[in-house]
Amino acid sequence: MATIYYADDADLSLLDGRTVGIIGYGSQGHAHALSLKDSGVDVVVGLYEGSSSWPKAEEAGLRVATVADVAQQADMTMMLVPDHLQARIYRESIQPHLGEGKTLMFAHGFNIHYGQIAPPPNVDVTMVAPKAPGHRMREIFTQGSGVPGLLAIHQDASGHAREFGLAYAKGIGCTRAGVLETTFKEETETDLFGEQTILCGGVSALIKAGFETLVEAGYQPESAYFECLHELKLIVDLIYQGGLGYMRYSVSDTAEYGDYSRGPRVVDDHVKENMKRILEDIQNGSFAREWISENDEGRPRFNVMRREDTEHPIESVGKELRDMMGFLRSS
Repeated sequence: MATIYYADDADLSLLDGRTVGIIGYGSQGHAHALSLKDSGVDVVVGLYEGSSSWPKAEEAGLRVATVADVAQQADMTMMLVPDHLQARIYRESIQPHLGEGKTLMFAHGFNIHYGQIAPPPNVDVTMVAPKAPGHRMREIFTQGSGVPGLLAIHQDASGHAREFGLAYAKGIGCTRAGVLETTFKEETETDLFGEQTILCGGVSALIKAGFETLVEAGYQPESAYFECLHELKLIVDLIYQGGLGYMRYSVSDTAEYGDYSRGPRVVDDHVKENMKRILEDIQNGSFAREWISENDEGRPRFNVMRREDTEHPIESVGKELRDMMGFLRSS
């Protein structure tokens, strides 16, 4: 059984007198920094000079300094910049200031697991990974609740890395919902697998395939958009609330029967075999090497794929329909 920690298992006072540096002020960065500040933690945000986020963080009442200055003064430094930027920022601005007794933290294990960042042995290396986008995480925190999180310990030089990690998790609200103990390996590999096969890659490919099938059969693109994309949120919300069983309870018997009888014809054994191959690419590091190389080369394939997908007919049809839905702009 998994080990799950809650608020009573964490001692926020362990962060008293300690400075926490948040590197980055994007979706996750702003949520971590503001929630820690609200929890009474001494927080400083690390950004590059000229960053457009610098005045935003200051307007929110946060102290801001360059990444190097933050790394020098912080007892705990949390990396919340994109994966492909972390190794360079670490080498240039953080590594020179990592000394004994400090903690280097991550919200995703990619760079540690794949060896892009190799911290010195005399520092704690931990991960606290909230399982929600930053803006949602912050919204729920301000409502007095929290999102679930993951905790992993890569190095425990102090002998107290777990306690400090749990204190941090409490500061951002995750212990209110539960913090699951895992490893950098498990978090990284399952996270990449979920993104690629279901949450982003799988769902996007399924939506486009369904849309294209209906349009090619002569149905209106607008009808195809509603059936294959728009209504997906209704189903996902039901699954999120109560699992697959609650979704099936909530839809019509016709839809439920179609789920059981036709779903496995779409996602059949060959799809699972492809998933296994994708997992192997993640486990053996070939995906990581490919992504690192792609960034080193200036993202030639990534940029082409991004442009081609923005030009897919489902995007233009969707934009026109969403412009008619005022409630989307107010949500």
